[in-house]
Amino acid sequence: MIRVALKIAYLGTDFYGFQRQPNLRTVEGELLSALEESGAIKNFGQSNYSLAGRTDRGVHALGNVVSFNTEKDPIINQINDILPQDIRILGSSWVPPEFKARYAYKRHYRYVLCREVKDTWAVGKMQEAAHLMEGTHNYGNFSRRSERNPLRTVDSVQITPHGQVYLVDVVGESFLWNMVRKMVAVLLSVGKGELEVEDVQRFLDPSQPAAITPLAPESLILMDVSYRGMEFKEDNYARSRFIQTLNNECFNHQKMVAATKEMILALGRE
Repeated sequence: MIRVALKIAYLGTDFYGFQRQPNLRTVEGELLSALEESGAIKNFGQSNYSLAGRTDRGVHALGNVVSFNTEKDPIINQINDILPQDIRILGSSWVPPEFKARYAYKRHYRYVLCREVKDTWAVGKMQEAAHLMEGTHNYGNFSRRSERNPLRTVDSVQITPHGQVYLVDVVGESFLWNMVRKMVAVLLSVGKGELEVEDVQRFLDPSQPAAITPLAPESLILMDVSYRGMEFKEDNYARSRFIQTLNNECFNHQKMVAATKEMILALGRE
């Protein structure tokens, strides 16, 4: 018996989140079905299965991780052939018997913000506010008030403009439910002038309750989950197949954008 960890990528658009749910299509449901069909997991109850992150409905990933006990080293592309195209195993690693995917060293999330041409955002203020979120804080206002332990340490929050696209990269050991999407919502409000930088300090004070609406999940990507002293052996073929899937998805969106733009132009010509 050996223990392995798998790096999982998926396009979250057509899933009801990662975690298994009865009668709903989820990433974990599809993944476990493929692992069992391939023989990688023969008895789920005895596999000591563990996962790194239960991403919400619509959230994507390039580096989520699961681990389990198995009798043989899984053949990645054999499992990928069973999986639907919007899920790929990108890599694997042998790990110690006590390894659990949930106990990660770092998690890296990226939120993709799109700015309309007519809008102007104060990026300097956004980054100033982002730095206030770094360090160890009580993030109760950035999740459910019922969280048993709202203390979290955020290593870095970086905002990188690329024309009309702004990448917000958040790195830390662990995050609360909706925490990243609420953090980015506050940063966006600062950029638009709806909030001041000083308001972030107030939101980090649990004695001052604040209602923060999280941004949409479809623009959030779990980029990577890393562990001390461990590297994944990545599969180039699996990587190229997933790139092809993403290209197809991108082209489908481009066709929709072209159609809606034509509708706008047609209405403008009347």
